[in-house]
This record gives sequence, structure tokens and C-alpha cells, in this order.
Amino acid sequence: MNIYQNKLFKDLEKLNYTINESKVYLTLINLGPSLAGKISKEASLDRSSTYNALKSLIERGMVSTVFENKRTIYVPEKPKKIVDYYKEKEEIAKRIIPALDKQFEFSQKKTDVKLYRGFKGIKTIFQDILDSNKPYVVMGSEGHFSKLMPYYVNIFRKRKELKKMKTKMLIREGRDKKSKGKYTEYRRVPSDIESPATFNIYGDKVAIFIWEDEPRSIVIENKDVARTLENYFSFMWKHAKK
Repeated sequence: MNIYQNKLFKDLEKLNYTINESKVYLTLINLGPSLAGKISKEASLDRSSTYNALKSLIERGMVSTVFENKRTIYVPEKPKKIVDYYKEKEEIAKRIIPALDKQFEFSQKKTDVKLYRGFKGIKTIFQDILDSNKPYVVMGSEGHFSKLMPYYVNIFRKRKELKKMKTKMLIREGRDKKSKGKYTEYRRVPSDIESPATFNIYGDKVAIFIWEDEPRSIVIENKDVARTLENYFSFMWKHAKK
């Protein structure tokens, strides 16, 4: 195989032609219309591999057939057919994309659950809360955010205040709250247990923070789940102490 043919093989491979398909087509355009046996011999392929390649090339529109004296002769089509084939595929893609988009949008409405690990992952979620730019609610805050991420918590609060994002927080009775955010309301619920988990509900998402040495968070994106927890929060908020 010369350098030119080798390059053609590689280029055809990039267009998703198999080695056998490439061998058969390149052999056929050199031979011209031929019987399968001759193609098989010149391409150094067994009959079965040759027939499979020819069948695939016919489906691609790269080879056609004529019948003479009860024999099938394989005829190579012009190389331009390669372009025509992919243009046809492009048209098919354009036609089905709207339907696929609808299916994609439907699938996006299903529950999406993601797990984040470490402080970088936690920052990603708090940035997502800021990007939502909507009021949000918090349950089970014990000050772990301030203790474990003292530098970033100040950045988050400043950005939150710049956006004037309103927040409602339910905290445990007896918890010492040293500072209060400008746009944050607090109410207290009776509890003797310090929770290692905090629930943040924002938009259609629920972020459950598990505050350990290596913090983790589970983010559930589901409108119905978020609304259900918001209803629980509203009930508790209504009966909590100011």
C-alpha cells in the first residue's frame, strides 16, 4: 500500500468506514464494475468479508449492482456520493432534533441527584444558590458553614447582601447565634439534638449539607420534592418561636 492509499484509508476511517469497506471500495474504483470473486481476490479478503462490506457500501449508496447473465456485478459510485450520504444524514439529524429536544426537556424534568465532596464542591453549591438569585430557606443550621469555611462564608454573605436575597432560617432553640444577616429572618424550633445536616431549599433544588471533616452535599433537582419540603418548612415556620 502506497502513502496515498494509506492516507485514503485513514480519511475513510474518520468517516466511519471499516477497514474492509475501505479496501473493497478502493479496490472497486480501481477495477471498475466487477464480480464479487474478483473484488475479493484483489482486496485480499475472504468472500464472506467481501460480501458484508459490499452490502454496507450499497446501503451507503457507494456501490450499486447490475445483473448480467444471471451474475451480480458490483459498480462503484462516484466518490461525491460520500458527501451526498452525509448530507442526507445531516437532513435526517435536522428533522429529528426537535423531537429529541422535546424528549430531552422531558427527561430534564425528572429527578436529578448529584453528590458533591469537599470544600470545592460545597462552594459550587453556594455559588449556585447565589446564581439562582431567589429567596431561599434553610433548616437545621448549626453554624457549621461559618466554623468550617470562615473565609468563604464572609464572601458568600457579602454577595448575598449585594443581591438582596431574602432568607428564612429555622434554627435549634438554645443555639447561640452571634450575628444576623441583613436580609435573613430567624425562627427557633425545640430540639435537643445538634444536627450534622443542613437543608437548603432554593428554586427547584434541595441541597442537603453533611458537615463532617470532609463535607459532602447531595443536591436534588426536582420541583415536586422542593415544593414538598417548602410546605413542611412553612408549617414549621408558622409554629416556630421568633
